[in-house]
Amino acid sequence: MIGLEDRQSLVRDITQAHRDGARLGLACETAGIDVRTLQRWKAGAGLVTGDARPQAVRPVPTHALTEVEREQILRVVNEPRFADLPPARIVPILADEGVYIASESSLRRVLREHGQAARRGRAKPPRVMRPPTTHVATAPGQVWCWDMTYLPGSVVGRWFYLYLILDLYSRKIVGWEVHDCDDSVHAARLVHRTALAEGIAAMPHRPVLHGDNGATLKAATVLAMLNWLGVKPSYSRPRVSDDNAFVESLFRTAKYRPEFPERGFDDLDAARGWATEFTRWYNVEHRHSGIRYVSPAQRHAGHDTAILAARRALYEQARQRHPARWSRSTRDWSPITTVTLNPERDAVVAAELRSQDIPPRAA
Repeated sequence: MIGLEDRQSLVRDITQAHRDGARLGLACETAGIDVRTLQRWKAGAGLVTGDARPQAVRPVPTHALTEVEREQILRVVNEPRFADLPPARIVPILADEGVYIASESSLRRVLREHGQAARRGRAKPPRVMRPPTTHVATAPGQVWCWDMTYLPGSVVGRWFYLYLILDLYSRKIVGWEVHDCDDSVHAARLVHRTALAEGIAAMPHRPVLHGDNGATLKAATVLAMLNWLGVKPSYSRPRVSDDNAFVESLFRTAKYRPEFPERGFDDLDAARGWATEFTRWYNVEHRHSGIRYVSPAQRHAGHDTAILAARRALYEQARQRHPARWSRSTRDWSPITTVTLNPERDAVVAAELRSQDIPPRAA
């Protein structure tokens, strides 16, 4: 709906443009109105009184509910037997009793007009789930992800527990332990040992440690250790399985390796031996698709930039030898500069990149 002053201003601009030689239809289209709209404004009092629709007197429909019927609706829906029921349930019950007062939509409209449209009874409206916390990593040691997964034993019902910490930027496994029981003491010791190995005491900013809402990872023992180390904890949203996707993906890779025993591990030493070899393979030999197929160890050490530059030069040489084989540019070997955990908040990611003057090439 266009106000009176805006109408008059648009008409003046369109009229002036038409005098200067512009076609009336194009001038109206540029102004955002139709030619018929302009003609209607000029023919009537549209440029004097403005839009009359808000002040229009509309007759009451002949089939509208009377005041007596409205009072009857309020009296019935507020009876003790209907006090906690919505109109969708009240109408069928009345119909079974041979009573018809009004339709379900009419009941809802009357309740809304009298401020009774809220949820009836003790039911509460569903809570809006908070958006996930976005963490941005532009170098190793800024964001860690951790979790615990079950390793099956050869005896049915027996499990071993793999605790693992992953560096978000480089995808390197920076810490892991396997135990025969789930205990917060093991998790706290793993964080302490990893912090010493990665030398976070010398870092200007301590890493963020993101995990799920498991009782072990949120225990008081673990929180005390994190507070002592200066590591900021971060947790996934309740009942959201993909807020810690990087570690979950790693566990999937681990359990689908050919070396993973189909019948489980015979004892704790066997589980630890497998974890040792898997960690070495994953960090040193595995070419990770999320970081341009360099190994996590290479990226953690900062060697990925030189490796990707060499690949880019090789492809350019191959293109120069046989240019007809490339209809477009060569394969993208540019390094991934930014890794985001749960990047739903685009504004947060963009602000982080601007603060560090980093181009927005993320994984």
